[in-house]
Order: sequence, then C-alpha cells, then structure tokens
Amino acid sequence: MDQNHPEHRHPERSHPKRSRLQNRRPDQGRPDHSQPERSQPDRDQPDHSQPDRSRVAPSRPVRRPRGRTAHPRTHLLSALGLVLVAIVILIVVLTPPDQESVDVHEREKTGDFDGWTPSYFEDFERDAPVGSFGAIYGTAWNGYNGIADTSGRGMYAPDQVLSAHDSMLDFYLHTVDGQHLVAAPLPNGYDGQTYGRFSLRFKADNIPGYKIAFMQWPESDSWNDGEIDWPEGELAGPMSPASAQVGTLRNGEMSFDTAHRVYSPTDATEWHVATTEWTPGSVKWFWDGELVGETAVAALVPTLPMRWTLQAETNLEEQLISDDTAGHILIDWVRAWTYTPGTAGN
Repeated sequence: MDQNHPEHRHPERSHPKRSRLQNRRPDQGRPDHSQPERSQPDRDQPDHSQPDRSRVAPSRPVRRPRGRTAHPRTHLLSALGLVLVAIVILIVVLTPPDQESVDVHEREKTGDFDGWTPSYFEDFERDAPVGSFGAIYGTAWNGYNGIADTSGRGMYAPDQVLSAHDSMLDFYLHTVDGQHLVAAPLPNGYDGQTYGRFSLRFKADNIPGYKIAFMQWPESDSWNDGEIDWPEGELAGPMSPASAQVGTLRNGEMSFDTAHRVYSPTDATEWHVATTEWTPGSVKWFWDGELVGETAVAALVPTLPMRWTLQAETNLEEQLISDDTAGHILIDWVRAWTYTPGTAGN
C-alpha cells in the first residue's frame, strides 16, 4: 500500500487522502510542468453566467399625432402587438437555460451506447432522511466515515451530510460545533472496474471554501496506479478534468494529463451531465455531451481497477471557511457502463 495513503476508514482500505490539487500550489508546481492550483478557476476565465432575462424590454408604443382620434382598428392592432410582445418575453424568460443539459440527461439516462454495456444505475427513488442513507442504500454507499478530508479541515460524516429526497441524492455541506462536515459516497461500493463509462447529472450551490473531486480511485489504494478526476473544482466556478499518470509518483507528487488545464464552459449551479469515458490508452471527459478534454499520453493512462468516488470536501487553500457557510450538492442519477472491446464505437 502506498505510504501516501494511510489506512483510516477500513482495516483493508484507505481513502484517496491525497488529491492531485494538493500538489499544485503556486510555490510547488507540477513535476513536469509548472501550474497554479487546479481547483481555482483562472481569473481570466470568461463569465459564463446566464443573461438577465428580466431585462428584455417591450417594444416602444407608437406615438400618434396630436388632435387625431385613433381608429378602433388602431387600438386593436396596438393591443395585439402588446400581447405578442408579452408572449415573446414569457418564452424568453421561461425557457430553461440548461435545455441542452435536459436533452443530454434523457439520452444518458435512458439510452444505450455502442461499445458499452450498462453495469449499474441509481436514480434515488427511495427517500432517505439524513442519518438513514446508508441503511437504505447500503453502507458501502456511505464511503469514508469519521476521518479528515484531504485538506484536514473537513470531516467525512455521511450520517450528517447525505440524504435522498425528490429522487435526488443530497449532500448538505455545513458546519457543526466548528467542524466542517463533508462526504464521499461510493456509487458501486468498494468494488472497482477496469475501464468504463461513468455519467451523472448534478448541480451545486456556490459554497465558498468547498470543492468536489468526483473521481475514479485505484482499488489498490495506491496513488501510483493513477487517478481520474471529473468533474473537479471549487463550488463557485467551472470544473476541470485530469488523469494522474501511472507510475509518476515522485516525492509525494504525481504528473497529470492534461498538462494544460481545460474547463467546463459553465459552472455547476444549474443541472449538467458530466461523463467520463475510460478505455485502453485514453480518457475523455464530456460536459452536457460536448468533449471538454482528453488525455494525450496513452502509455500512462490507468490500467487497473478503480472505484467511483463522489468526493465533496473542503478546498485545499488556507483561507478561512465561515461556520455559517452551508449549501447543497444535488445528484439526479448516476450510471456506469463496462467497456466492451471490439463492438461498434470501440
């Protein structure tokens, strides 16, 4: 077992204690390429916020000359014009900003894909109040429990964080008696698989001081066997993917692919579908069905079984996290497929 992953939560397993972001501080950089902290979006990133639909202005009324009485037909046409303007405004305002995500959601949730065989699926139809999630969905779903997160400032506490309601998994990130509470559930328990397709639909509040790192983590618990992250980022900005390159562990640090950061085109405050496709020599990451990035070095892509881990934690900066800060991450569904070599698409 890798010395960088001490066993805390289970007599035979450790958790992904060390996230790749821990080793990307500005004063350290990466082994092969200097980079700033991955979890923080660049300040030069464009603003992807939704336009303010409420500012759509109605058409200006037609002014008529003084001293003339308008014909009844004029009043009728003016009224019809105002009605049409109102309808247009309603359509603009009520059109969901994430319609593309909705379409991808239906395709990912219900569709089959060439080259992939469905392996497991969860849509959280069973309600589970806080404190009962593990009992209803299986204790393996709880993931890490009673140990510190990567930064050491948060505590994995699924019984105080996780619940299911309205067909959604709910992470309630908050603080109790000065302790920041987080969770890292495992959709398929501790069982890993080699290669696969992993997709989920989620959204998150802007929660300053917290981040997510949804990942494929080695079943061996050895970081040197690799790591695949997507989506990952602060809960106040866009997401960024990466894959830890196999066998590159040096002085407690790993090299990552992609060498240059790429980002999702939006943040996670609306519903989005994030998908990872892991095949021999390749990892691809998708946001609402659109390719965001892919690995470049085939020989260093992970090859051993990994388990899906939905890790929510405190961020890796030393900034103060207010005890009043709280918010939710909601997951509509999770779905996984096994890789089927030689079939269409693979």
